[in-house]
Amino acid sequence: METIQNWFIDNQTMLLDFAINLLVALAIIFIGKFVANLIRGGVVKVMRHKGMDDAIISFISSLLYGMLFFIVIVAAVSHLGFNTSSLVAIVGAAGLAIGLALQGSLSNFASGVLLIIFKPFKSGDFIEVSGVSGIVEEILIFSTQLRTGDNKTVIIPNGSITSGTITNYSTKPTRRIDLVIGVSYDADLAKTKAILLDLVSADERVLKDQAVTVGVSELADCSVNFVVRPWVKSADYWPTYFDLLQKIKTELDNEGIEIPFPQLSIHMNKEENNES
Repeated sequence: METIQNWFIDNQTMLLDFAINLLVALAIIFIGKFVANLIRGGVVKVMRHKGMDDAIISFISSLLYGMLFFIVIVAAVSHLGFNTSSLVAIVGAAGLAIGLALQGSLSNFASGVLLIIFKPFKSGDFIEVSGVSGIVEEILIFSTQLRTGDNKTVIIPNGSITSGTITNYSTKPTRRIDLVIGVSYDADLAKTKAILLDLVSADERVLKDQAVTVGVSELADCSVNFVVRPWVKSADYWPTYFDLLQKIKTELDNEGIEIPFPQLSIHMNKEENNES
């Protein structure tokens, strides 16, 4: 017992320094945790102001808080006099290994964050990505869910979306319909053009404040091709598209204007061999 008392007396300066350092380390942890929570709260407010998804906000804020708190722990342990370089090296190596193992998922996550931040599309938009067209139902952390025209659910990894071309058909209030109508070379072109213009102008869904283009675009192998390009509201695109095609076919038939189809003519020459 006397030996222990003597040890405490001989080392009281060292113990006092350690106690002070321990209190400072605890203060570093307490203050660091408070500051980390403040930073996380500020980042959450900014992300919510940007309209980011709650799942993305939760994940990023938790990840940020974990990183900040790890820095605080390292600072506290370092203040106690321990060598933290080995700890940092081990954590860094583990992080690298996990990153390599999950690089595909991390890529999809990063792409999901970019989609939320830059918003090339939103839920309800009709888009075409990765060769698939459909209505955006949900933008998740790692993937985006589309509903196709025939009511199928297609789930596309976010990495595939950001690495390719995104076509959003819902961002603009109006769209142009592009039709190509082929008529016979024997057809009266002026009459054909007048019929096409009358049909387009008569449709109430065609916007009157936008110019309609009707003209010869190509002298093809089997037909003279007209382009018909009216403007409509985006919601009226497909109904107008289908109706105009039917009306054009019916009216051209009534006016005796032929819509030709590709034909192949085969000429055979018969050779007679005379035997002497």
